Amino acid sequence: MRFFQQLKLALILLLVALPAGMACAHPHVWVTMETEVLLGPGNEITGFRHKWTFDEMYTSFAVDGLDTNGDGIYSEDELKPLAQTNIEALKEFEYFTFPFLGETKLPMKTPVDYRLDYKDKLLTLTFTLPLERPVSHDRIKDFSFAVYDPGMYVSLTFSGKEPVKIASAKPAACAARVGDRDAATAKAKAKVKETTLSQLGENIDPASNLGFQYAERVTIQCKP
Repeated sequence: MRFFQQLKLALILLLVALPAGMACAHPHVWVTMETEVLLGPGNEITGFRHKWTFDEMYTSFAVDGLDTNGDGIYSEDELKPLAQTNIEALKEFEYFTFPFLGETKLPMKTPVDYRLDYKDKLLTLTFTLPLERPVSHDRIKDFSFAVYDPGMYVSLTFSGKEPVKIASAKPAACAARVGDRDAATAKAKAKVKETTLSQLGENIDPASNLGFQYAERVTIQCKP
C-alpha cells in the first residue's frame, strides 16, 4: 500500500517500497550523474553539487499527473513538492553520497538549492550537499568519495564526458580522478556486475553494501 500511496510523490520512495515480484532484478532506476566538488576560498573542500538525470521510463512514471495547469509543461513550481519529498526521502540513504577522509566517513549537512527540471522527457534532480566540516587543502590528498546505492535498486553512473568537475571560489590547480576509466577494465567489471545481479535477483540486502563493490571511487589531486 505504501508504494501506491507514495509513488507519484517521490522518485526515491520507489526504491524502498517496491513490492517483491514487481521487477525481476536490480536495478529498477537508472541515473546518469554529473558532480561538482566545491572548493571554498582557501581551496578547502566544502561539499558537492549533484546533477542526477533519471531514465525516461521512470521519468514518465513519476511525472504522471503533475502537470496541474494542463499546459503540457512540467514547470519547476509544479515539480517543487516532488523535489522536496525526494530530498527528504534521500536522507535515509545518506543521499547515496559517501565521502571519506582516509578511512573515516565524513558527516554531511542537509542539502540546499535543490530543484527538479524536466527536459527532453527526462527528469533531472540538482542539489548542493555541504560537508559538515570542510576538508582543508592540505588534507585533500586523503579525501575520496563514491556515489552509489548500497542496495543496488538504483544504478548511479557518472556521465562519460566530464563526470566530476572542480568548482572553486578562486583558481585552483586541482583535478578529479574517477575510478578506473580503462575501457577493458570497466567492461569486465560491468560483466561481473550483470552476472551477480542476475543471480541475486531481488535477494539483495541493502545492509550488505553490495553497491560499494561496483561504485567508482573519486579522488582529488591538487598541486601544492
